[in-house]
Amino acid sequence: MADVTIYHNPNCSTSNHAVGVAKDMGVDAEIVLYLKTPPDDATLRGIIAQLEDPVTDLVRRDNLWKELGLTDADVATADQVVAVLLEHPKLMQRPVLVKGGTAIIGRPKDRVPALLGG
Repeated sequence: MADVTIYHNPNCSTSNHAVGVAKDMGVDAEIVLYLKTPPDDATLRGIIAQLEDPVTDLVRRDNLWKELGLTDADVATADQVVAVLLEHPKLMQRPVLVKGGTAIIGRPKDRVPALLGG
């Protein structure tokens, strides 16, 4: 079993950085291309249960967010975050790393080696 799971978008430089750091550090990582294989309800809730960051940070505030007319009030609770991400997986922040009962959003980039080396 892998030491860490990285929810990865290969079109994102920050996500590519996280995968590269794991490789450079020799960390056995399971890479999940979450846009091809979106996390289900149970997986999202598992990530949220381990997340060090505020749950609302798991949702990207990008152009799709604006197009959908979402507000912070729409993603204020874990249930709301799960519902939004199940419907719109592209809104999941990336990368998300899960290791040993801890989940983080890999932004800023210096958080990644801190988690992987710890």
